[in-house]
Amino acid sequence: MNIVNMHRVTRRAFVTEFGRGVFAIAILGTGITACTTSSGGSSTSSQDATPTSGTDPTSTTSEETTTSEAGSEAASGISVTRVNLGNVSAYVLVRGAEAVIVDTGNPGNEGDIEAGLSEVGLGWNNVGSVILTHRHPDHIGSLGPVMDNASQAFGYAGEADIPSIGSPRPLTPVGDGDTVFGLSIVETPGHTPGSISVVDPLAGVVIVGDAMNGAGSGVAGSDGGVGGANPQFTSDMAQAAESIKKLAALSFDSMYFGHGDPLEGNASQMVAELAATL
Repeated sequence: MNIVNMHRVTRRAFVTEFGRGVFAIAILGTGITACTTSSGGSSTSSQDATPTSGTDPTSTTSEETTTSEAGSEAASGISVTRVNLGNVSAYVLVRGAEAVIVDTGNPGNEGDIEAGLSEVGLGWNNVGSVILTHRHPDHIGSLGPVMDNASQAFGYAGEADIPSIGSPRPLTPVGDGDTVFGLSIVETPGHTPGSISVVDPLAGVVIVGDAMNGAGSGVAGSDGGVGGANPQFTSDMAQAAESIKKLAALSFDSMYFGHGDPLEGNASQMVAELAATL
């Protein structure tokens, strides 16, 4: 797999207002990515928040050409590595010796995710949490073997999607106001009823699953860098548009997608511009 270093995020305030309240944190970290049939990439960013997963789930309110890109780790000690599975992306988030996997790709992608862990010097025993952005098979396809291999990991997903997700172990429902491994969960329904996004507040990073699409995803409007949910696979486009507006109210530098290339630098501005058209 190729390893590509991603840029660092400049220090600035990260102010978020959604759901149940307002919080503000200073960024100390690095730089910053929905359902279609295009290739992705991988990247690394950083964050610093108190881990809440990997020890007690109740403590957390919370066809393929494969490449992986690992970016530099910032002072706050979090890195995000995008594992490009060809037509979809999974993510490995690392702080210290513990990892979180966000989405598991298609069936048979567990080996690619393991390779992504290996690239950052970790293995299945280091995985404390698996977060699923939504229930579609290209994002949960390897959940079974991933959970079997990461035998100590807790699983998390949006409550409305959990009944449609087969898992070897029970999944914990998460939504607005919940955190996993110091990552804030934001409800972004529309693509599916239980779609969620993952926010790394200190690094200014958002992982949106299929709530939005990046450049090269093949979704109308995304060729310039960002697009809305793919209507072909989205259950409620009006609700999906409201979720984009919700994301546009956040401040972040970079955004990772399930499909398409990441936005790095001024990502929140591009999302705000898209939201203004909805």
